[in-house]
Amino acid sequence: MGNYRYLKLTEGPALKDEAATWFHNKWGVPREAYLECMDAYLNHETEYGWYLCLDGRKIIGGMGVIENDFHDRKDLAPNVCAVYTEEDYRGQGIAGKLLNIVVTDMKEKGISPIYLITDHIGFYERYGWKFLCMVQGDGEPHLSRMYIHRG
Repeated sequence: MGNYRYLKLTEGPALKDEAATWFHNKWGVPREAYLECMDAYLNHETEYGWYLCLDGRKIIGGMGVIENDFHDRKDLAPNVCAVYTEEDYRGQGIAGKLLNIVVTDMKEKGISPIYLITDHIGFYERYGWKFLCMVQGDGEPHLSRMYIHRG
């Protein structure tokens, strides 16, 4: 286990451009879309945030919270999105710690429950998430698993 630093983007706003590029490279969503969401968060237009794990100055993990993660259940919001940990750093609890930080931060803001969609089975359950239902992702041929965390 490394000596990693976990932070909300509000604690390191200078990382915004680098973080937007990092998320874009992982998920293929336009960098501008990440910048727009991050700007709204940094400008206090939304309580939904962005969270990073750093090894030194290198981003090695991250996730965000947005209104809807591109699925047909618009009533299930907000959604954790863009969950990613660099392959060389997996298996060290980084994503789990980030998920716990997100849940705590949202609960402190009075936002609960929160949701996420995934194809993973068994991972999120370790961090208090419960399977809720299947949802149709925008433009996706197959249904995805929707999880809920009630904080």
